[in-house]
Parts: sequence; C-alpha cells; structure tokens
Amino acid sequence: MKTDTLQRRLVALTFLLPLLWILGFMLLPYSIILVFSFWQQEYPSFVPDFQIGNYVKLFVEPQFVTVILSSAFTATMVSVAALILAFPFAYYLVFKVKSARVRMAIYIAVIAPLWVSYLLRAYTWKTILGSEGILNSALVWSGLLDGPTDVFLYNRFAMVLTMTYIFIPFMVMPIYTALEKIPRNLIEASADLGVRPLATFARVIWPLAIPGVLAGATFTFCLSLGDFIAPILVGGANGMMIANLITSQFGTALNWPLGSALSMFLLFIVLIIIELSNRAAPADRIALG
Repeated sequence: MKTDTLQRRLVALTFLLPLLWILGFMLLPYSIILVFSFWQQEYPSFVPDFQIGNYVKLFVEPQFVTVILSSAFTATMVSVAALILAFPFAYYLVFKVKSARVRMAIYIAVIAPLWVSYLLRAYTWKTILGSEGILNSALVWSGLLDGPTDVFLYNRFAMVLTMTYIFIPFMVMPIYTALEKIPRNLIEASADLGVRPLATFARVIWPLAIPGVLAGATFTFCLSLGDFIAPILVGGANGMMIANLITSQFGTALNWPLGSALSMFLLFIVLIIIELSNRAAPADRIALG
C-alpha cells in the first residue's frame, strides 16, 4: 500500500513540477506583459488603464510599420537563404553518404555551433565583414580593392548572412529528419518504373520532405524575427528589428506599455505562424517512415 501511495505521489510530482515551471516562467510573465500592454504612459512613468492605444500605434505610426515590415522581410530572406543551403546539404547527407558513422559525424558538425555562445558566433561575422576583417584583407591582397571598405557591414546583407549562419542548424535538423524517414522502397519503385531522378525528386522526395521544410522555415523565421543581437552587431543604425524596438521601449524610452504591446504583437505573430505551419504540414505523408 505504501509503495502504491509513493508511486502515485511521484507521478503527481512528475506532472506538477512541469506545470509549476510553465506557470511561473511562461504564463505569469506573459500575463504581466499583457496587462502592461493596456496601460498608459505618463512620462516619466506609466499608470494603470485599459485602452488599446498602444496596439493602435503599431499600425498607424509609420516608424513602427516600417520596422515590422522590415523585420518580416529580413526574417523571410534568412529563411529562404537557410532553405537554399540546408536542403541540398541534408539531401546529400541522407542519400549520398553511405556510411552511417560518417553521416552522423557530419550531422553533429553542423549542429555543434549551437553549443557555442550566440554572441561569439555573431561577433565572428562582424570580425569577418569588418573593414579590417578577413574578407577585406583577402580582397585587398588579391588586388580587387585598393583599400578596405565598409560595404560588407552594417546593412541588411550582413544581417541576413549572420543570422543564416546562426540559425541554419534549425533548418537542417527537421529537413534531415524528414528525408531520413522517407522509405527507400518508394524511391526504388519510382526508378523501376522508369521515372527520371528529377521527376522522382519532384513527385516523391519533395512532397515527403515538406513537413521538415515547414518546420525548419518556422523555426528559422520565428528566431530571426525575434533576434536583436545580430542587428546590433552587424545591422548598424538602419538594422533595427522588432526586438530592438522592444528593447528601446523598455530601456531608453521608458515606455513599458508600448514595449509590452510590441512584445504581445510579436508573440501573437509567432503563434499564428506556428499554427499555420502545423495546419499546412502534411503529417500523414511521413507516416510511411
């Protein structure tokens, strides 16, 4: 009897601890931010209120609209660039590398940068693209440039390049998983029927890889949309994104209600993207694996 009671308590504790974690570190902070988003700023402080003026500003004031659209465009470019690089790599790794040991070693090498500090990875590209960086030094040494240039840094190109490098593992992992689950007998049957490799890719491999592509695009887009370190380091004055705007509202602007509204707007956008991705993913297509 005591053993059964102890087991029931352990099971209850197993469910209770994650629930308390979610309540304490997710739902409670989000609830506080949600409440703050309806308050009103009265410089130098803010007062409790219930109005939607903070949310209205996000859609009527040009500066906010510009930052939101620019952030979405940058995140889209990062997702597209990561997909262009990640899919051929994952395809080669799954279908061309025959040795399981070599395949796993390469796969681990791709995700290993995730164990390194994010700040260090972002700052590495600032060093590479800077006027005294490796890229400028190589171009000057080769004679293509007469002297160092700042054209590679503090622009959207530098932001997209840096964030693609940082977040590409999140694109590789789900695509690799989806491709690995594709039954090889489907590809062999397609070849036996005389279907060309390109047609096999279009009719068999790509449809079955779509869930991984959607998952990778969702991860990459959402992470890029909420990034604020890379825009600061390599984006320059014109590289502001939503997260940087949120930081400024909670910092120098001392407008916590508007910062909270921006935070909830960003959270809402991310939740919509995740829901659309879940609805669009043809999960039944990978059930064959």
